[in-house]
Amino acid sequence: MYVREIMTKDPIVVPISATVRVAAGLLKKHHIGGLPVMEGETLVGIITESDIISLLETGNISDDLWLPSPLEIIEVPIREYINWEKTKRALSDIGDTPVSLVMSHPVVTVTADADIEEAAALMLNRSIARLPVIESGRMIGIVTRADIVQGVGSGFSESEGDDQ
Repeated sequence: MYVREIMTKDPIVVPISATVRVAAGLLKKHHIGGLPVMEGETLVGIITESDIISLLETGNISDDLWLPSPLEIIEVPIREYINWEKTKRALSDIGDTPVSLVMSHPVVTVTADADIEEAAALMLNRSIARLPVIESGRMIGIVTRADIVQGVGSGFSESEGDDQ
């Protein structure tokens, strides 16, 4: 089976001029985990949920707060509240960050004529979950781990699983 048979054609993309807030909004709206970043017709990067989450420097549970033993029941909720406040501040600060500062590049890609085993090996070896699909220097689609699993399972019939 080939990548072209399982890829998503015309994937959702984000322009390099976009902010992290715009990219995060697209990820949420389309229920996807990553977006190719385009400069015109040229693929220049990819931004993922992990890239965005890595911007959150909330630190560990606060070490600067310790309450006596009888109050330990409320100590953890207080620490978590402090951490949540740090997270909210970090979220408001990162929204205006340009995608170009966060995206992963250069992008690992695959051709439409590659077999799915090659795409799967690339994903596993590079620890990535999606590959833009390139043909004649142009991005024509994207293939994800879920696409590969779905492709492998496409010949499976429900009755085959009944033996388990």
